[in-house]
Amino acid sequence: MSTKIWNTAVVVAALGYFVDIYDLLLFGFVRQKSLLSIGFTKEQAFDLGLSIQNWQMFGMLVGGILWGVLGDKKGRVSVLYFSIALYSLANILNGFATGYADYAAYRFMAGIGLAGELGAGITLVAEVLPKNKRGLGTTLVAAIGLSGALLAWGIDKQFDWRTCYFIGGGLGIALLLLRIKVSESGIFKQMHATTSVVKGNFFSLFTSADRFIRFLRCIFIGTSTWFVVGVLVFFSPEFGKARGLDGIIAGNAIAACYTGLILGDIMSGLLSQYLRSRVKVMALFLTLDVIAIAAYLSIPYTAPWQMYLTHFFLGISVGFWVIFVTIGAEQFGTNLRATVATSVPNFARGMQVPINESFKYLKSAAVTGSIFTASWIVGAACLGIAFLALYGMKETFDADLDYVEE
Repeated sequence: MSTKIWNTAVVVAALGYFVDIYDLLLFGFVRQKSLLSIGFTKEQAFDLGLSIQNWQMFGMLVGGILWGVLGDKKGRVSVLYFSIALYSLANILNGFATGYADYAAYRFMAGIGLAGELGAGITLVAEVLPKNKRGLGTTLVAAIGLSGALLAWGIDKQFDWRTCYFIGGGLGIALLLLRIKVSESGIFKQMHATTSVVKGNFFSLFTSADRFIRFLRCIFIGTSTWFVVGVLVFFSPEFGKARGLDGIIAGNAIAACYTGLILGDIMSGLLSQYLRSRVKVMALFLTLDVIAIAAYLSIPYTAPWQMYLTHFFLGISVGFWVIFVTIGAEQFGTNLRATVATSVPNFARGMQVPINESFKYLKSAAVTGSIFTASWIVGAACLGIAFLALYGMKETFDADLDYVEE
C-alpha cells in the first residue's frame, strides 16, 4: 500500500476522469449547434437533445454494470484500459454523425465506455492509499477530473463541433499510453488469488436486504446532482428565456457550474478529512443544494451574469460528488467494491432519464405547465429522496477496506 498521495494510480485516475468529464459534458456544449448543423430546428433541438442525452445516460447504466462486474472479476486496471478505448472510439465516430439515429447510437456507445472510468479509478485509489489519506486521494482525482469541463468549454469556443469530438477521442487514445505503468492494488490481488471468494456478482446485491439497502442508499444520495447539471444547467438557455434573458449560452452555464463544482469538491473533500466524516459533509452539502436550487428558481434575473453566478453556486452545492463516489467504494467488500463503485455513480447519472422525462411531462402538463413549476416539483422529489437515503447511513471514514462480502 502506497503512503504517497500523489502516486501513479492517483495521477492516472485523475487524468482519466479529466478526459471522462470532457467527453461526458461535450454534448451539452455542442447540443444546439450540432443539431442545427445537421438540419434540425431550435424547437427540435430541445426534445432531441433530451432524447440523445437519455441515450447517453442509458449507455452509462449498461456500462456501470458491465465494467463494475469486470472490475471485480478481472481487475480495476483492465477496466480502465477497455472503457477508455471504447469511449474514445465512440467520440471519433460522433464527429461523423449525420442524423439523429447515428448521433444517439454513438452517444449510447460513448455512455457505455464513460461508465467505467470513475468507479474503477476511485476503487483503485481507495485501495492503494491508507484510510487516513484515501479521502485526499479521491479529492485530487475529482478536482483534476472535473476541470475537464473547462477544457471542453474552451475547445468548444475554438473549434467546430465535429472537431471537438475528434479531440476528445484523441485525448483518450493518448491517455491509454499512460496506463502502461499502472499496477493493480495489493488488496485486489490478494482477493483475486482466493478462489473460494465469489467476485463481481452483481445479483448478490439483491439477495441480501442489507446489501440492497446499502446499494440504494449509495445511489439515491447523489440524485440531486443530475437534476442540477442535467436540467437546470443543461437547459439554461430555456430557463433564461423564461426569465426574459436571451443571451444565456449553455456552454458558459456549464463552465460556471463546473468551476463551482471543482471548488465544492475540494471543499467537501478537505472538510471530510477535518471532520473525519463522509455523512456529515453529505448532509451539509445537500442543505446547500436546497438553498442554491431555491435561489436559482426564485431570483428575478436582469442580466446574464447574474444567472451565471447562480450556476456557479449550484456547482458548489453539488460539489459532494467526490464524497458520494468515495462512500460507494467504502460501503462494500473487495469482491463487490468495483461493482458498486462503478455502478453507483452511473445509476445516479442514469436517474437523469426519469428526471428528464418527469420534467418534460410536468413542463407541458395542463396543471403545471411551467418550466419553473416543473423544476420545483422534480427538484423537491430528488432532494427529498437524497435526504431519506442519507438518514441512518453507516459512517465509513475510518473503515478498513480489506474484507470481502459473504
